[in-house]
Amino acid sequence: MNNIEIDKIIQILEEEFLKLKVPVVTLIALQSKDPFKVLLSTIISLRTKDEVTIEASLRLYKILTKPDDITKLSIEEIEKAIYPTAFYHRKALQIKKICERLIFEFKSIVPKDIDILLTFDGIGRKTANLVLSEGYQIPAMCVDTHVHRISNRFGFIKTKTPNESEIELRKKLKNIYWNRYNTLLVAFGQSICRPISPHCSICRINKYCKKIGVLKSR
Repeated sequence: MNNIEIDKIIQILEEEFLKLKVPVVTLIALQSKDPFKVLLSTIISLRTKDEVTIEASLRLYKILTKPDDITKLSIEEIEKAIYPTAFYHRKALQIKKICERLIFEFKSIVPKDIDILLTFDGIGRKTANLVLSEGYQIPAMCVDTHVHRISNRFGFIKTKTPNESEIELRKKLKNIYWNRYNTLLVAFGQSICRPISPHCSICRINKYCKKIGVLKSR
């Protein structure tokens, strides 16, 4: 797949995006323009459905709007706010530790440096890149399971893990697309390009896709 084809694919995905459900972290970023809330919601969203994530995030925002608020909260209160997200007990502990470190080391400001973000317990590459791209609008290549799967399905890259995909996409994809690429592919992957039996018959990028790994489609 060449750059002209990927340009066309992204153009089509932008057109289709208007019909699709906006990924929850993108929605929160658009509404709040707050890197701290983006960070919290990304942590909550891991292994959790969007509809659960948004409700848990809104409950948490009522008691935790800035890192300093953590000093007034117990682990149990955080757990209650984010329940029933997956691994809510572990996430509550991570949120508390992250807030405490932000207070004591960074004057309650979420760092803009990916290498610093990655030193926090509970912040992996996906979360760090989302904070930069959605929270700060800094070019960052966020790769989740949708981006990894679909980029390989297209035939744009050939990788085995999301981390490998991030490296390859940084090399091959124009950086003007980096921040938008995750948002587009998450929305597309949740609705059309499903992991199993994707809706190829109604997909507008069907003719560009090599359908690598697709054994059955609709």
